Amino acid sequence: LIAPGQQQGMAEAGDLLFLLDSSGSVSYYEFSRVKEFMWDLVQPFTFGPKDVQASIIHISTTPTMEFPFDRYQSSRSLQQAIRDTRQLMGDTNTGKALSYAKEKLFSGEAGARPDVPKVLVWVTDGFSTDDISEPMQLLKDMGVTVFIVSTGRGNYLELSAAASQPPEKHLHFVDVDDLTIITKELQDSILANRLHAVDITSSSFRLVWPKLLSQETGYYTLEYAPVDDLAGKRTNQVSGAHTSFMLSNLAPETAYEVALIPESNVHYFPPQTTRVTTLAGKMLLYAGTQLAEISPAQVFISESGPHSFRVSWAPTLDSVVSYQVLYGPLPGNSVKLLEVGGERNGTMVENLAANTTYLVTVTAVYRSGKERSLSAKACTQEAEGVGGGQPVPNSATRSISCW
Repeated sequence: LIAPGQQQGMAEAGDLLFLLDSSGSVSYYEFSRVKEFMWDLVQPFTFGPKDVQASIIHISTTPTMEFPFDRYQSSRSLQQAIRDTRQLMGDTNTGKALSYAKEKLFSGEAGARPDVPKVLVWVTDGFSTDDISEPMQLLKDMGVTVFIVSTGRGNYLELSAAASQPPEKHLHFVDVDDLTIITKELQDSILANRLHAVDITSSSFRLVWPKLLSQETGYYTLEYAPVDDLAGKRTNQVSGAHTSFMLSNLAPETAYEVALIPESNVHYFPPQTTRVTTLAGKMLLYAGTQLAEISPAQVFISESGPHSFRVSWAPTLDSVVSYQVLYGPLPGNSVKLLEVGGERNGTMVENLAANTTYLVTVTAVYRSGKERSLSAKACTQEAEGVGGGQPVPNSATRSISCW
């Protein structure tokens, strides 16, 4: 599922099912507010046969499907279908609706897909006329992630046992007039229960996924390949105790298809997939090995005078938001800071002391939040009429720095 704020095109397949309390215990006003909440919740996601699909099942005397997963293939058409949904009234037979949901979540006739993650969002006033524990456990045993939004008082122990673990991330109690408060949090939680990438650079990213297995119950198989070269697929096996893995030595500005396959000897878990695009960056050759270029890779000192010099760096990359230039005399612990836009490759440093050696550190701040620093020494010249000697030459001694 796409996270709010992510680029369109980083789509992830998944079947999203809303279990909607449509019984007579819910007032018309409450039902309309819940529909608004659902409308807001789906707004940022990308829908389509290779992306997210959604369906609604009504909780009533007899469970009823409002529309199958594959009917609405755009956010706009789905939102209109949510607006057009009408309350059925009747009894609150949630257990029956959960059994029906289990059938439809894995049914090709309902438009569900066999090998994509399943997410169930149950919006309830906290009341049910039949037992929910057994059918809900069957859903979770089949790999369905269950979120519960209770707009009534409800039984906390019962609902926390029904939701996926941990309940603090999957169970929300909120007044029907305050549902907007949890919309963003629930969107982020849905993503967090999916395979997704963090710490993206031009040559690597870290994959993160929810804990499904343990070291005793199985392992994960990770498969990844550039979208334009799926035949070049690479595979890693990861212990069932892990929930993250770093992929490195990747090409810059390249879209990768990634699949996480849980190999369990206890339950079946559907594979999870995502598409991740590395950041922009040129290529360097170092000791015969291709590496993604990083900034700054070089720092230069020029135009030195008695009270100023120019600091320049290379390369400049689109993935850098800003540069921070920190400078101070050697020896000493007095430093000053200049902020420079990420599109610039240099700045003048002024109001300096004459005939003084300075340590200059240039730090690139990347869009990912990562930073990289490189330092150089610089010398200001003697002031005119002092000493009468030749100007002190500049030096640009680069030092190795870590992320």
